[in-house]
Amino acid sequence: MAGRGPAPKAQHQRERDTRRRVTDQQIVLPRDGEVRGPDLGGSRQYTDETVEWYETWRRSPQAAIFEDTDWQRLRMLAPLVDSYFRRPSKAAFEEIRLNEERLGATVVDRMRARMRIEDADDAAPAPVLRLADRADLRARLASGG
Repeated sequence: MAGRGPAPKAQHQRERDTRRRVTDQQIVLPRDGEVRGPDLGGSRQYTDETVEWYETWRRSPQAAIFEDTDWQRLRMLAPLVDSYFRRPSKAAFEEIRLNEERLGATVVDRMRARMRIEDADDAAPAPVLRLADRADLRARLASGG
């Protein structure tokens, strides 16, 4: 009995759009502690926690690649962050998390965006262990190197 749905295309007929290929290119972000972007400003009085949150973003390695629209997003998000610090809620936290995810807040977010943070004293990348198969791994582990 045949399977359901159309038969898969032959290998030579499959779409080969290079725009959809995943590349190994990474965006290297400097960890230099430089303050970037505009002040939070405005006439609104923010909590110390909100100001600290915004200043952390200004000093973050991700800030090196922020455009005006990214800073605008952070400034629009500041009142929500401020209200969260004053009165935490799940809904506010989820919205903050979603917006911060888009800017590369966590290590997982940066991995998805192919961002890598590099310290100023990182002269050479760490060596990469290349293994042919599991037997090669077992042999290296057994020999201690």
